[in-house]
Amino acid sequence: MDVNIGVLAFQGAIDEHLDMLNKCNVKAIKVKKVEDLDEINGLILPGGESTTIGSFLERKNMIEPIKKFAKKGYPVMGTCAGLVLLAKQVEGQDKAFLQLMNITVRRNAFGRQKDSFESYLDIPEIGKEEFKGVFIRAPLITRTGDKVKKLCSVDGKIVAAREENLIVGAFHPELTDDIRWHKYFVNMSKYA
Repeated sequence: MDVNIGVLAFQGAIDEHLDMLNKCNVKAIKVKKVEDLDEINGLILPGGESTTIGSFLERKNMIEPIKKFAKKGYPVMGTCAGLVLLAKQVEGQDKAFLQLMNITVRRNAFGRQKDSFESYLDIPEIGKEEFKGVFIRAPLITRTGDKVKKLCSVDGKIVAAREENLIVGAFHPELTDDIRWHKYFVNMSKYA
């Protein structure tokens, strides 16, 4: 089965995600408008600045179409800012953009750009070997709903989770050479 994965292409490490998808041997497509959603089996929301990306989604009238896409069962992955975009609630903000995943998040929870760090993560879903997590102005998950599975944490703080067809990570898997996180998402998309 051919699998096409889209990367929302307004801001962030778009090309890096496209490269990782190519390494997973799937067709990678830049998503910039509603019609692009018809061409894909899964969607990645990359890192960047969540308010900026959310504003693009509003201006391009993509909020409801992406919600429909996810509610049909197509997988959506949020990386860093993408995690914030998918959350039902964002601490300290009245507004959340897509409100698809039953989590509450705190933006920039580990500090500013200068506080960026790497941490080796234990993520059993993608294998026994630890995964290098690159954290840049990373958010964290402060509350999870009943159906949300915690995938890994750093110092007891939840940094990755899955709720049915939605997965999020506070780190940047596209900035490593390890394709396992993307491969996990591709496999989710094969069966959507």
